Amino acid sequence: MGIKRPPTSPGRVDADYVFYELTRSICPECRKVIDAHILLRDNKVYMRKRCPEHGPFEALVYGDAQAYCASAKFNKPGSVPLAYSTPVVEGCPYDCGLCPSHQQHACVGIIEVNSACNMDCPLCFANAGAGYNLTLGEVEAILDHFVETEGRAEVVQFSGGEPTIHPDIIPMLRAAKERNIRHVMINTNGKRIASDDRFLEQLAELRPSIYFQFDGFEPETYRALRGEPDILEEKLRALDRLAAIGCHVVLVPAIERGVNDHEVGRIVRFALKHPAVRGVNFQPAFHAGRFSGHDPLQRMTNPDILRMLEQQTEGLFRYSDFIPIPCCFPTCNSVTYAYVDRDDVTPLTRLLNVDDYLDYISNRALLNLDAEVKTALEGLWSTSAVPGTAQIISDFSVTCAACSLPCGGVDANELSSHLFVVMLQDFMDPWTFNQKNLMKCCKEILLPDGKQIPFCAYNNLGYREQTRTQLAACHNKRGQTEEQPKPLHFSFTR
Repeated sequence: MGIKRPPTSPGRVDADYVFYELTRSICPECRKVIDAHILLRDNKVYMRKRCPEHGPFEALVYGDAQAYCASAKFNKPGSVPLAYSTPVVEGCPYDCGLCPSHQQHACVGIIEVNSACNMDCPLCFANAGAGYNLTLGEVEAILDHFVETEGRAEVVQFSGGEPTIHPDIIPMLRAAKERNIRHVMINTNGKRIASDDRFLEQLAELRPSIYFQFDGFEPETYRALRGEPDILEEKLRALDRLAAIGCHVVLVPAIERGVNDHEVGRIVRFALKHPAVRGVNFQPAFHAGRFSGHDPLQRMTNPDILRMLEQQTEGLFRYSDFIPIPCCFPTCNSVTYAYVDRDDVTPLTRLLNVDDYLDYISNRALLNLDAEVKTALEGLWSTSAVPGTAQIISDFSVTCAACSLPCGGVDANELSSHLFVVMLQDFMDPWTFNQKNLMKCCKEILLPDGKQIPFCAYNNLGYREQTRTQLAACHNKRGQTEEQPKPLHFSFTR
């Protein structure tokens, strides 16, 4: 007997997307953890989710679906810290500290020494303002615990607020140096560096790496992002003063669509010429803290910046020059290194097939001769890589030999001036928060009670706000606190 069909049977219609994976995210309104779908559509990657109370949300996650899918081969096995600071009780992302469910150690430890700032940026994800100043004793305890969990810690970055306005920032930098932490960095807007001669002398003695806020050249860029349209001259003066004392700088532009995306190429060309600058770390503007209003379907992503960079530099740097960083989730970061000889810029990736060495899925058996090159490339393609440092110069020298670049016989100081890096770091906001990425985050906020909170958890779930309230409550007006800080306690919307 034949199957009876209805007289008219409308044809089925395929969805206009590919359902790629299921993960967990948060509601941008109430921050409750909810399921989320990762969808591929028109060669872009989107996140779609629905909060039972606040309804559906959709956001652009990544501007190149093919690259997003292909990045899986760069997902390197994580490293286990020597000690965890919190147990698994409620489950990810409520037990941050790090807990045993976390899949990576802390490549970069970030200490926010204060909550105050000498600027009032509309872009500020930290919503900087009155709150707390950590004491030197608290910072020393944080550093000791960081070393305890890492052995020899790779990178510590002093941040805020604006860390340079903290009265004890120099002793804090010195304390980090005394603990043999491999790289000590300070994240700054440059205002104090531009005007304070004594502070500049102290930086010349300690020589930290400088992560320097630099969003472009136009007054409208700085008005929209920093609220100060005439700040460029001050920034240029700070950079020149850093060059004079031999401090190495990485420019950190926050790129927002329709604001300064047309300045990407100009920033890189400027960085290549400035004697203090060893690289650029582009960060697509993420909408957390004070910077919340936007169209989530039009947000900037790493592939968008790479396309703009190729076009605006006329191929000086190409999209294909950039390889994902394997230690965190590969879609979070990309980087390339270049050998610069006057006007000639030669990215390593055009001379050496880097992804052959960093393909962790295929797990190719490399010749023993190549083992040193692979180790060097893993050092370069790491979140803990700091431009201008001795370790980066050493790793770059090894790859120079493999690539036949003109590095042979060049001493470290001279090679440092030839080495240039371009990085991209896309942080998650409440619209794009992905628990899968979070579990392999290697950039942690270090807190006085020993907790280490992944950066994107700290800025999205409420850890930041609760930390600020509790630290402010336990400090008096002079910024003093008890010798042993009270444990921080966190509660979340379930």
